Amino acid sequence: MCELYSKRDTLALRRKHIGPSCKVFFAADPIKIVRAQQQYMFDERGEQYLDCINNVAHVGHCHPEVVKAALKQMELLNTNSRFLHDNMVEYARRLSATLPDRLSVCYFTNSGSEANDLALRLARQFRGHQDVITLDHAYHGHLSSLIEISPYKFQKGKDVKKEFVHVAPTPDTYRGKYREDHADPAGAYADEVKKIIEEAHNSGRKIAAFIAESMQSCGGQIIPPAGYFQKVAEYVHRAGGVFVADEVQVGFGRVGKHFWSFQMHGEDFVPDIVTMGKPMGNGHPMACVVTTREIAEAFSSSGMEYFNTYGGNPVSSAIGLAVLNIIENEDLQGNATRVGDYLTELLNKQKAKHTLIGDIRGIGLFIGIDLVKDHQKRTPATDEAQHIIYKMKEKRVLLSADGPHRNVLKIKPPMCFTEEDAKFMVDQLDEILTVVEEAIGAKSESVASDNTPCRTKMPSEAHAEMLSEGTSDPRENPSRKRNGLCTDKHSLLSKRLKT
Repeated sequence: MCELYSKRDTLALRRKHIGPSCKVFFAADPIKIVRAQQQYMFDERGEQYLDCINNVAHVGHCHPEVVKAALKQMELLNTNSRFLHDNMVEYARRLSATLPDRLSVCYFTNSGSEANDLALRLARQFRGHQDVITLDHAYHGHLSSLIEISPYKFQKGKDVKKEFVHVAPTPDTYRGKYREDHADPAGAYADEVKKIIEEAHNSGRKIAAFIAESMQSCGGQIIPPAGYFQKVAEYVHRAGGVFVADEVQVGFGRVGKHFWSFQMHGEDFVPDIVTMGKPMGNGHPMACVVTTREIAEAFSSSGMEYFNTYGGNPVSSAIGLAVLNIIENEDLQGNATRVGDYLTELLNKQKAKHTLIGDIRGIGLFIGIDLVKDHQKRTPATDEAQHIIYKMKEKRVLLSADGPHRNVLKIKPPMCFTEEDAKFMVDQLDEILTVVEEAIGAKSESVASDNTPCRTKMPSEAHAEMLSEGTSDPRENPSRKRNGLCTDKHSLLSKRLKT
């Protein structure tokens, strides 16, 4: 492998020159990746890792058709979007064809954060309203305008919620306010949004937008109950606002049966604005906002020109077209359905076997494994989740943990992920869960149903020792643990449990 520096020197240079808030995966033992192909990544020693988390390399790492398209256009021309070029309009035409007819006007950007920031501008210009309703635990980007509407971020820092931001409960039927045993969780969660709108109006405020990921990712792989988005859209429209669907993480066929995740909610639900990013360029920085002609005309009427130097440039558009072609030609939506269904089936078998698994949820190749210490109380198994992702790394499988308690294992691999990969991943997870449960005294009998109390307890002295070692109490703010980002003092579990 060709390296400029040894791993040790690379890490030292990163610490010296890269901002300390820019974290790496597996900080206690980071991986140096030097190349990747399809769903596999390779470190400087040539060790192969199965990538189960990289939804950016959507059609597979270094796909030859993407590389070819980029190289061909780079050799010919790359320039800003004020010049006429066929690539931009062809890509806009092809992209629009995947969406409902009324979503037909595109604004190209370079990142999902740029796209969501622009979506807020469009929404606020439309009727002159300012307030935004967002979901608890949501993350929509790193710009200041988006940190303000991302509880996932602002609740963990020193920022306070702005007056124009309203936070609605996450429509989580496993751990949320209204659960699977509720008669109408969709209606109950939508009524929470309705109450927010009424309270805002009583205070003299006006709603510009409701924004939500079609499936919440950082919030813990949350799938909204059927009918929720329709009812929310009704209330928001009645208030003069627009519905923004954030597809940055979950679009482009990841759910399998639909190209866009919002489409799984039914043909009677169409957002007013859709944002997209990450998978769009298979690792190349490109993103987009798609909206209606009416909203676009209102934005133009402000008199302010919108210009993005590189948004939709010829090279980016060529890459975007290649990604669309690959999704279609290689039937990656069909693969997401087939492999996703198979993986979910395997994981549900593990749920019946392992007391640490509280819930398996997901669609296509977007799946979450909610780890718990107690099935009845659904106590998040935060430390166990962190331990497990490190142990999976040792077995050359890359997973991450997220959610408000950092206890949900996230699975969102490249779309070329195979059934063999799924089986391998689950086999490794099975081995690790078995050892973990034995080590912490978990009951080994099968979990027949969630109605049967089945507890996984950690000895009180072990819990106290973990806290003294610098591992956070799950009841405290877990912001220092994200996607395998741990403090240098690893948890007690990592010291006690060997697989």
